[in-house]
Order: sequence, then C-alpha cells, then structure tokens
Amino acid sequence: MTATALLPKNCRGILLANAFSPSSTAWRLSHFDYHLPPERIAQRPASRRDRSRLLVSLPHCRHDQVFARLPEWLQPGDLLVMNDTRVIPARLLAHKPSGGRIEILLLQPLANPGEWLAMATGSKRLQPGLPITIAPGFSVTFLQRQSNGFRVRVESTSEPLSQALQRHGQLPLPPYITDSDREQDPHRYQTVYADKPGAVAAPTAGLHFTPSLLARLRAQGIQTTTVTLHVGPGTFQPVREEELHRHVMHRERAILTPQAARLINDTHARRGRVIAVGTTSLRVLESAALPSGRVKPWNGETGLFILPGYRFRTVDGLITNFHLPRSTLLMLVAAFIGKRRLDRDYAHAIQRGYRFYSYGDAMLLFPGRER
Repeated sequence: MTATALLPKNCRGILLANAFSPSSTAWRLSHFDYHLPPERIAQRPASRRDRSRLLVSLPHCRHDQVFARLPEWLQPGDLLVMNDTRVIPARLLAHKPSGGRIEILLLQPLANPGEWLAMATGSKRLQPGLPITIAPGFSVTFLQRQSNGFRVRVESTSEPLSQALQRHGQLPLPPYITDSDREQDPHRYQTVYADKPGAVAAPTAGLHFTPSLLARLRAQGIQTTTVTLHVGPGTFQPVREEELHRHVMHRERAILTPQAARLINDTHARRGRVIAVGTTSLRVLESAALPSGRVKPWNGETGLFILPGYRFRTVDGLITNFHLPRSTLLMLVAAFIGKRRLDRDYAHAIQRGYRFYSYGDAMLLFPGRER
C-alpha cells in the first residue's frame, strides 16, 4: 500500500518531498527558532486528557481536531508504540547547614548501591562529604562534583527509598510551568500507562490518552505496545552550538523488549503502520533499527541526534506535542515532516490558539513518504 492511498481523498495529490538538507552540517541553531507568545505556553493540562486539541498534519493539508477523535485517523492493523517510563518524584528541597536553600534533582542511580547522579541549585561552596537532611531519617550526601552534575549518596533509614521519595519528593515539572496545580500534577504529569520508574520528565505525547480511548482503539483493531526510555534533564537543556553537527546529544536509558520488537516487525511484514507516540518512542525504535528497517531487542543508552536529512527506518507516523524553539525535539520533527511543513504547521497552531509544550496540545504527523 502506498503512502498516498493512506491519505484522506481531499488531501491526495503530489506528495511534498521532505525538505532534507544534503548535509547535516548545513543546519544551524538559528534555523529552528520561532517566536511564541507567552500566553500560548500551557500552565495546566486540559480539563480531560483526551479533550486537548489535535493538529493532524498531512503533506497538503491539516485538520484541527480533538484528541478523542484520534481513532478516526488510524486504521485496523496500525500499531501505536508508547513509552511506559514513569516520572519519579526526584526533586528534593532542603536547607544546607548554613541555612541556605538547596534544590536537588536526582537523575539516575549509579552502579554503587545508594549512589545517584544529581544536579543541584544553591550548591556553591558545597564540600564533599556534606550531608543534607531532607527529612528525619532521609538525607543526601554530596560525594563528588562531576562535569555532568554531582555524585551523591541517598540514604533513608526509616523506610525504603522509593517510599521516602514519594513522601518527601516532588515531580520535577519543566521550568516553563510556573502556575500549575500542585494537587493535580502528581496524577496528570504521568501517562495512564506509566509503569517503569526512572524518568525526570514525562513523555508528554502520551499524556492525552485515557483508558477509554485506548479501549476504543483496541476495539477498532489498532494494537499498542510499549518501549521504555527514561527521559533525562537534557530534554530541557538548551542547544548551545550554532553549528548543529557539533552538538553532543544527551544520553538516556532505553529498552526495547523481544515481545515489542516482534510485534513491530510483524506489523511491518503485513503492511501495517507503526505510529510512535512521542519523540522518545521514536528514538528508541530508530536506535534499535537494522538497515532493513526491522528492529532488534535492545537495552542500552541512546544518544541519537536526529536532524533533517536523517532517513527514518521504522516509523510511519508520529504523535507529539509542540516543542520549544531551538530544541532537539523540534529538529527531530523537522526531520520527520520537513522544515517547510514544520514552519507551516507551527504558524497555523500559534494563529489558531493551540497550547504549547508539556501540558499543551498534540500533533499527529504523517510524513507523506514511504519508509
């Protein structure tokens, strides 16, 4: 089946070529800048997950929809690949012995039991060996300053660490969310299928799904499977290199199980479409891809940096939110649908009042070309 045959009749025609650059060295950071009015940054989620808006982007047209109507744009035999990571309450607030405020963000556990990689604000003049009391029986000791943060030891003497984090930690919301609902966030800043703890940021494309919407998709013959990518703080860190081929991508832990790999390969073998739910799911699939387009079970770290010019091997569609200017996520979307079409769609979304970023609205993207 061709890519054209999968498009609605009113959108068929000559497919636009993806606006690939002949070389990744041609792209500069300033190419991925745009102006977003501050009021377009969503501070709180939609009243219901699937009531967020959905911009369906096709090569020659776009449609303003509601996310609950996603099944109308999919077909039996399609496969949705979702990231089942779970955000941990890794933001710890405390005071140093001197009285100064300190904020600690636990990033990932290290090989030595109890040791973590962490970031900290208010950490000037911290001395190795300094313990910070988070709560009675719960402390963080700074061991060593490293180029990518701190090596710390986390100890909980009164209860298991996971329970101490749940009791005393906070979800690390993105810095651009400044007026959220603290009672609602622990529930709404997780996907309904979140399962594997380890992320410090949510895979936000999945925040729009509800149990009832997933049931409707299954009833329509649309399958789902999961991968795991523990989203790290690098997703919010700005790109500083103007010449993008010099940028070093942050690395994140990821897993593609044998069962998921088999289902993805079987879907392609019967000419079904694989739709990635989020850029994180897409990066896992492309990291595990073979030259043939099949995927292999995989467990490791991915530092895959996708720019226009990249040839996708595994994905036929993408569900994603609207991303920050100058971000690697925006560059990935440009690679998927072409820079010209990206600019067109974002201008339309801003004009029509779509809500941007983590708590914002979503896009369903079909690239208009075959893998």
